[in-house]
Amino acid sequence: MANKISREELAQLYNIEIRFFDDLEEYGLLHTEIENNTKYLLYEELPLFEKFANWHYDLDINLQGLEVIHQMLQKMDFLLAENRKLMHRFSAFSESFEDYEEEE
Repeated sequence: MANKISREELAQLYNIEIRFFDDLEEYGLLHTEIENNTKYLLYEELPLFEKFANWHYDLDINLQGLEVIHQMLQKMDFLLAENRKLMHRFSAFSESFEDYEEEE
């Protein structure tokens, strides 16, 4: 159990309501594991949980807003990765085109 933390421990450590944790899971924003009737969050999801908790409690963003923001950030990350791929391809194409021009 070293790679996960129970929702009860999270609620206590972060001073949040357990209902908020359950709502995040219900909205599909967090993925949990259940072991011996206890819900756990994997440590790899902890930064995402912290982000949601900060946005919700510090910025007063509701769950629907968290969902929209999260989806938009995921789309932005995807588009940035696609843009990097295209720029890399364009750079390689441009270099080969310049080599072709020098040969003529």
